[in-house]
Amino acid sequence: MNLMIKLSLALNILVLVPVCGSLLTGAGWTLAAYGPASPARGILLSIYLAILVVSVGLLFKPVPAMVAALLIVQIVYKVTTPFTVGTIANPVVLSNLAIAAVHAATVATIFQAKS
Repeated sequence: MNLMIKLSLALNILVLVPVCGSLLTGAGWTLAAYGPASPARGILLSIYLAILVVSVGLLFKPVPAMVAALLIVQIVYKVTTPFTVGTIANPVVLSNLAIAAVHAATVATIFQAKS
């Protein structure tokens, strides 16, 4: 369980540091992936930053119930992105689905350890 928790949290950090940095600096690739700078993109950046900060904190003090809550919220929003974006072809949608699969495995190990 602990290995999967660390894997999911590290994955969040490894993905979100460059994504947040790129959104903050207006890197060219973000226009194609996230669209032009807008209030909606700023809100998404805030959500990403919150997930990043909580992931870093939980990596140092992993509380399985808190990790499960964070990952379940991520799984729900990542699995719904093909529907809200309207395509599966977007690179953000594809990465969301792959990350959701890892997080789902982690949540399963957390719940299996509790039973």
